[in-house]
Amino acid sequence: MKKYFVLTLLFLILFGGLYCQEISLSRIEPPFWWTGLKNPELQLLVCGKNIGQTDVSVYTPEIKLKLVHVMENPDYLFLDLLISENAEPKSFPITFYKEGKKVAEYLFELRGRETGSAARKSFDASDVIYLLMPDRFSNGDAGNDKLQGFLETADRMNPDGRHGGDIKGIQNHLDYIKELGATAIWITPLLENNMKKYSYHGYSTTDYYKIDPRFGTNDDYLTLSYNIHRKGLKLIMDMVLNHCGSQHWWIADPPAKDWLNNWPKFTRTSYRSSTVTDPYVSEADKDKFIRGWFDNSMPDLNQHNPFLANYLIQNSIWWIEFAGLDGIRLDTYPYSYKDFMSRWDRAILAEYPNFNIVGECWLTTPAGISRWQKGAQNRDGYDSNLPSVFDFALYDALRLGFKESDGWSNGISRLYEILSQDFLYSDPSHIVTFADNHDVTRYMESQGEDARKLKMAMAFLLTSRGIPQIYYGTEVLMTTGAKNGDGGKRVDFPGGWPGDSVNCFSPSGRTAVQNEMYDYLHNLLNWRKDKEVIHTGKLTQFIPRDGVYVYFRYNDKETVMIAMNNNENEVKTIERGRYSEFLDKFTHGTDVVTGEAINDLSNIPLQPKTARIIELKK
Repeated sequence: MKKYFVLTLLFLILFGGLYCQEISLSRIEPPFWWTGLKNPELQLLVCGKNIGQTDVSVYTPEIKLKLVHVMENPDYLFLDLLISENAEPKSFPITFYKEGKKVAEYLFELRGRETGSAARKSFDASDVIYLLMPDRFSNGDAGNDKLQGFLETADRMNPDGRHGGDIKGIQNHLDYIKELGATAIWITPLLENNMKKYSYHGYSTTDYYKIDPRFGTNDDYLTLSYNIHRKGLKLIMDMVLNHCGSQHWWIADPPAKDWLNNWPKFTRTSYRSSTVTDPYVSEADKDKFIRGWFDNSMPDLNQHNPFLANYLIQNSIWWIEFAGLDGIRLDTYPYSYKDFMSRWDRAILAEYPNFNIVGECWLTTPAGISRWQKGAQNRDGYDSNLPSVFDFALYDALRLGFKESDGWSNGISRLYEILSQDFLYSDPSHIVTFADNHDVTRYMESQGEDARKLKMAMAFLLTSRGIPQIYYGTEVLMTTGAKNGDGGKRVDFPGGWPGDSVNCFSPSGRTAVQNEMYDYLHNLLNWRKDKEVIHTGKLTQFIPRDGVYVYFRYNDKETVMIAMNNNENEVKTIERGRYSEFLDKFTHGTDVVTGEAINDLSNIPLQPKTARIIELKK
């Protein structure tokens, strides 16, 4: 009898604890959803202590709980819901039971969609995108610079630290961006990045459903979106699907063992995007590129885990719907599994057919980049479903084109050669062009701070094919100054912080040369806004000769001639004869930049290192 008692006691000690384990619910993601989406299926991530040991019920006729996925990790469940097409906006309980006893409950909300949200017009070639980094643009609320529970606080003396810019700072300067003439704003990631260092840039997400409180709140982002749209501008959100931050809440206790691309020891990606397209690539090289970590603080996500794949797709739709986004910029596009990326794009476009997404496909040739655009004629049949890509090949040409001596393939001929390869793109008018961004040396720095070359680059971007993107501060000749590395590429906008000695948001705070550059861009951007001939017109270019490059944009209503003189000191003349197929149709024109009337098209003077944009008239 004594022996039996001891065995019973031992059984209760060993197994009774498991039976009585604490059960709690910590989060459900997405936290709410919408009625009226084309895809009626929704998969919820449920996280909480031992929540996997519970039974789940949903009591509402419009919502069916199709399946409960019990994970290897007892702290997670995934719930498959089916939302009826006639479901009305409402809240309903999701209840969790253990042994018939309710142990947790979540009131899940189905919201109604705004009228026309599925048909929203995204950004296209009629737009000019203004790229800004929120931490380095303007600090509108010093109260969120240092917050309890966040690992990094603002320190403007540290070029790689947080400087305190935020959503309120962006809000304060929307009129500045609009007046400049930009029509869309791309903001680098605003989601929570609660990392010990380098948290300012936003590319190490630690919560996919939360704006970093040092930038503001989800409601602040919603207000920003409202005000951006009220001013007639568009909002582009920067998203990261390839990796998250090492301090993400799920890293210490992931839902599944294959949630991340794990290695026996830290393995960095090769950064060789060409391994995805190389027909001769080794499996080892391809695997290292795709599965290797972008950095030791950026764990690589395994989108071949079906639950993670659904999570990322739904998160993107959630932000589009929540904030009324007009577009997405997608970070490190080729670094994720290409089949997943194709599925992700397809899912977004199924809900929002007119939506635009631009992927960062950092390759150096049109052949390498064009493969990633939707509709590309790839030998292996792959279609990314990605509407737009960044033109990194043109970026390289712009870097060298205006500072090299001109030759057969050097100098300004680089621009000609890049455009001559547009046959590779399924839609060259729908790719994003740029001279610099947050990852590269500022254009002014690369050109030896020669503002003439910057003006030529801007003239080309704003009149050639594609969707132009301008990096914040370009309009006031910003450079890296004395700072090196990423911190130098991302210096604070002068005047964005209380007490700044210089305020470049105001004409009075800018130097004469800064105001000259600002006015140049302001006039050109605002002229471009309603120029359909630039947005959708045809393009004909002539082979550069003696450092002179001429091309035309035209449609049935208008023709614009763009002429560039890349010579350092020599004045050149545009003679009618070579360009007679266009110029013979016109008798005079107007210089868009200066407003000068050009009454003689037979000999048009071009000053050294200048671009002329001329509206031709009959």
